[in-house]
Amino acid sequence: MLEKIDHIGVAVPSIEEVKRLYREVFGLEPAFEEEVPDQKVRVVGFRIGESNIEYLEPTGEDSPIARFLEKRGAGLHHVAVTVENIGEALARLKRAEVPLIDQAPRRGAEGKWIAFVHPKGFHGVLLELSQAEESS
Repeated sequence: MLEKIDHIGVAVPSIEEVKRLYREVFGLEPAFEEEVPDQKVRVVGFRIGESNIEYLEPTGEDSPIARFLEKRGAGLHHVAVTVENIGEALARLKRAEVPLIDQAPRRGAEGKWIAFVHPKGFHGVLLELSQAEESS
């Protein structure tokens, strides 16, 4: 069911500062940068070998990331794992009575299908399921 860790998500107030830091310190440019309007975030991603780090900046005060930053400050927001079939993964979690934030997949950054699992279901870790291929 789980294939790999897709990325680590980090909440920040400004992705411009993150891009500057990665450029100056590591000589890295973003692998991608985009806005995800329905999640009210701007995302910048860096590929490091086979791993990814995504930095999330809120685009409005009502963004979940804005609320996260207000409550906790910048830092680790979520861990994303790649699944072969996101619909099947959600069904298994529902059968196990794991609390979900998303009952159905939705589009996230890079056009991937995503769904979030409530931190109460995984010992305080916000888990994102991610599927690159068409959802079934």
